[in-house]
Amino acid sequence: MAPSSTEAAGGTFVVFTPSGKRGRFPVGTPVLQAARSLGVDIDSVCGGRGICGRCQVELSVGNFSKFQIDSQAGNLTEPARNELRYTEKRGLASGRRLSCSTKLLGDVVIDVPESSQVHRQIVRKRAEARAIEIKPIHKLHYVEVREPDMHDPSGDFRRLCESLREQWPNWGVADDVSCDLPVLVSLQKALRAGEWKVTVCLREGRRVVGVWPGFRQNIYGLAVDIGSTTMSAHLCELATGEVVASSGVMNPQIRFGEDLMSRVSYVMMNPGGEVELTRVVRESINYLAGQVADEAEITREDIIDLVFVGNPIMHHLMLGIDPTELGGAPFALTIDTAVNLRAEELGLSLHPNARVYGLPCIAGHVGADTAAVILSEAPHAQDAMTLIVDVGTNAEIVLGNRHRLLAASSPTGPAFEGAQISSGQRAAPGAIERVRIDPVTLEPRFRVIGCEQWSDEDGFHDEVWRTGVTGICGSGIIEVLAEMYLAGILKADGTIDGAAAARSSRIENDGRTFVYRLSPEVVITQNDVRAIQLAKAALYAGARLLMDKMGVETVERVILAGAFGSHIDVKYAMVLGLIPDCRLDKVWSVGNAAGTGARMALLNADARREIERVVRRVEKVETAVEPRFQEHFVEAMAIPHATAQYPNLSREVTLPERPSPEALMGGAKGEGRRRRRRT
Repeated sequence: MAPSSTEAAGGTFVVFTPSGKRGRFPVGTPVLQAARSLGVDIDSVCGGRGICGRCQVELSVGNFSKFQIDSQAGNLTEPARNELRYTEKRGLASGRRLSCSTKLLGDVVIDVPESSQVHRQIVRKRAEARAIEIKPIHKLHYVEVREPDMHDPSGDFRRLCESLREQWPNWGVADDVSCDLPVLVSLQKALRAGEWKVTVCLREGRRVVGVWPGFRQNIYGLAVDIGSTTMSAHLCELATGEVVASSGVMNPQIRFGEDLMSRVSYVMMNPGGEVELTRVVRESINYLAGQVADEAEITREDIIDLVFVGNPIMHHLMLGIDPTELGGAPFALTIDTAVNLRAEELGLSLHPNARVYGLPCIAGHVGADTAAVILSEAPHAQDAMTLIVDVGTNAEIVLGNRHRLLAASSPTGPAFEGAQISSGQRAAPGAIERVRIDPVTLEPRFRVIGCEQWSDEDGFHDEVWRTGVTGICGSGIIEVLAEMYLAGILKADGTIDGAAAARSSRIENDGRTFVYRLSPEVVITQNDVRAIQLAKAALYAGARLLMDKMGVETVERVILAGAFGSHIDVKYAMVLGLIPDCRLDKVWSVGNAAGTGARMALLNADARREIERVVRRVEKVETAVEPRFQEHFVEAMAIPHATAQYPNLSREVTLPERPSPEALMGGAKGEGRRRRRRT
């Protein structure tokens, strides 16, 4: 934070996103100087002379109730001479400023785009290996078309359709084939350029969406997962299903709020704010489309189909729908059925006739991403009672089997992503991601992203010297807390045990509480533990509530979905009590299941019909209005739990002895009440 003298003097208040770091500074402080004093990751190599252009930032305009900031353009200085010179010579994107040349005049929210960060986020949303049955929505047909003559006045499109039916019998070509206007606009040029031999793209056998001169072998589709924190896209060849390229970015909406309700609040406080939120997410999809197209050495115009999934708020904003109604009970969706649109309606720069399919939402807080997870993991086709948890800023939970399916969402918040943690950060080179603690000496060993060696192995310091140890990401936070609990540093109620200081100098007194020093750069504080307790208790309570509704005490399988879920060790997830007890060999991670479901809907027409049918039988449980949610939440604040015995886990791990449930739950009741109000 800024020095205490600055705090005392007042001055301007600045919040940097996506890091969330903030502080007060005197009027006239350069933005870059403020960022550096807070440890915000901004690149610069020219020493603030406005030459390199690497320190670009963007002002987030609007009223941010979460930060109590009214961030307006007048709260920054006008472009200085060197900034104007850089813009003239090299160009500066609309809305961007050079942080070295821009000074603070008032309270602002400043977004640091990924391109300006030294340690850029690793968006871990690869395409999971999965055998997907291919039943294409779009098919290519090579045809030779009869040329026109003076004796036959029929139009080119009529003769094209005749050729399709004659040369492709038994291939499902409809009798009443139609087309879009752009096809007609380009048809005659394509026929003549190909000397009356063309490749036609038919959608579901009845609508021409593309015509190319000569023979064409490949067309492509894009499966997009719009997460509240990260977005990913997988480019697929539609005939074979091969994933030819993948890419991911941070969701740019983060600068308007880390969690979903903050973004809804932004729209409420800033009339028309949904337009900006929609614009930035669509721009990111265009960017992702360009990235994967470049990687595959094709053009964006070769992409003929796009499937997107996301939670209800992301879904609605993608469509340009105001999400305000989703901000409060009864959490009414504008639409819960699948959507079929043309890409140009959404401002997406793909093939002129590209289509967009959005999977159906299930309920106000359970969206198309959960539908995609159900499609991917198919609990509705299993006998075993299966719990699926898509771990993220807002956790989506599904429980059931072929007989019945229940779903809920639980407000875990951004702590699992590294936010609200003193040394927390998103996954990037230099972030601690794996931790082990010696139960006798309490000495830790850890591994950071970008280095294969552990911290106590030869070569570790040679590998990390470029980035250093920059913080700890979500998977590292889970592991260090679980290891602290198993080593006796952390009590079952989540308190860092000061008595452990006699065993190791790594337990330090910070005044009112104790901290555990994991490395010279990273400490685990009592507030860090509390943030994870709140998040994991909300997740567990949501799962337990579904089990109550289902009438079961145990589950037979647990599946962790999502990019974060795929990088946490299931043993440590259970030690902390993120999930109910289950045989460890029946608990596994499936990675980006929502992205896999999106690919299935992209490549298989039957998959679209299947998920549209299945979501109609999913029963939604609303945690915000369920009285037992608070009870489960309070019990789940303990590690791993105040009352649940965890017999399966105990067979694999020696758990410390826990105090009585009454002793554990006393301090958690206040947290439960506060959490319920936030929910």
